[in-house]
Amino acid sequence: MEKQIKKSLGIGILTSGGDSPGMNAAIRAVIRSGLRDGHRMFAIYNGYRGLVAGQIEQVDRSFVSQTINRGGTILRSARLPEFVKESVQLNAIEQLKRFGIDALVVIGGDGTYRGAKDLSQRGINCIGLPGTIDNDIASTDYTIGFDTTLNTIVQAVDKLRDTTFSHQRCSIIEVMGNRSGDLAVHAGLACGAELVISSEHLLPMDEVIARLKFQKDSSKNHAMMIVSEKLFDLNELATLIAAKTGFEVRTEVLGRIQRGGSPSAFDRILATRMGDYAIHCLNLGKSSRCIGVRGNTLIDLDIDEALALPRQPADHIVGVIDRVK
Repeated sequence: MEKQIKKSLGIGILTSGGDSPGMNAAIRAVIRSGLRDGHRMFAIYNGYRGLVAGQIEQVDRSFVSQTINRGGTILRSARLPEFVKESVQLNAIEQLKRFGIDALVVIGGDGTYRGAKDLSQRGINCIGLPGTIDNDIASTDYTIGFDTTLNTIVQAVDKLRDTTFSHQRCSIIEVMGNRSGDLAVHAGLACGAELVISSEHLLPMDEVIARLKFQKDSSKNHAMMIVSEKLFDLNELATLIAAKTGFEVRTEVLGRIQRGGSPSAFDRILATRMGDYAIHCLNLGKSSRCIGVRGNTLIDLDIDEALALPRQPADHIVGVIDRVK
């Protein structure tokens, strides 16, 4: 059984990179679990940029009241590419020392993890939580925000299908996730899309055209196509498909609307469990760790190990799509 280290810590928390639904639930869990265990809790605004600028305040339980259902991040977020510089990192450490902060919990993607790794190597205890809608952190089955974003996409695609069916069109819907196709392939399965294309699952264009021609010539005579962002010029793709298949084609870019909204129950629970587990790790004196979930069990891994893990494409999802299309 792991032995708890009984020591009161000053613990800061920040969110960095793109916002994701459920970040506030994680912030809430970290702060309330930390206070429960006798730690002093500090909110750091605007990510690493705010850390370097000293945008820090000590907080109590009331700081996170009525936040579990809110999207975005109450700590706000900002990117700081200059954080790779030694001088900037040393400035951040001076700010942590000025406020009496011994440990840091960071919520974000792999860029956020790299910042935590650099601080850990300079003696700051850091724990990372995976907050990103793309589900592109290989060390966890699910990231905070993925489920909510997936549900937002599914609702939008369901509504678009009504019009696509009525007008016998082909609709091309672009979703987020350039480096990870999880949003596209999971949405494709959930929505019964005829075609899904992501960076990990690229289809030859002649196969795309053949599948759509089959749809056009069948009694179904409409099609939904979900693609990950930045793979195509959508206007050029729509023009090609229209010319080759005879479909009237419409394109839809869901864009940043995918990031917002109240987090799903799944994301609230996942974020709360991970936030509480982060404090558990700090209580054990762990540092340079990131939290994940595998098979519904919480785990913690060294950040170096987590960053080195290769992503596993969602082949099991794509296989089901192909079998039931």
